[in-house]
Amino acid sequence: MTIKDAQIIVNQWITQYGKRYFNELTNMAVLTEEVGEVARIISRRYGEQSFKPGEEGADLADELADVLWVIICLANQTGVDLTEAFERNVAKKTRRDGERHLNNPKL
Repeated sequence: MTIKDAQIIVNQWITQYGKRYFNELTNMAVLTEEVGEVARIISRRYGEQSFKPGEEGADLADELADVLWVIICLANQTGVDLTEAFERNVAKKTRRDGERHLNNPKL
């Protein structure tokens, strides 16, 4: 599946099952909530916090997919082609950081 395919699938799902997109501000709040759920798992699985009872089975992959879903929703409703935007972003990072990390003694 390509990024473009994912944008089409999300749009089709929203049209068929979701009635309409939440507005951009609501989706931004939902994105923040979903990122928080990813942070909760990461901080407990890889950080120093421990899981609360019943949280041990938290599914990182599912939560990351939730974040991706909302990002795609925001892109769709604001007219952003994520494939094009991602390609430009990789080119920018390559120009800006192509040697910076290779020469970083901290890494």
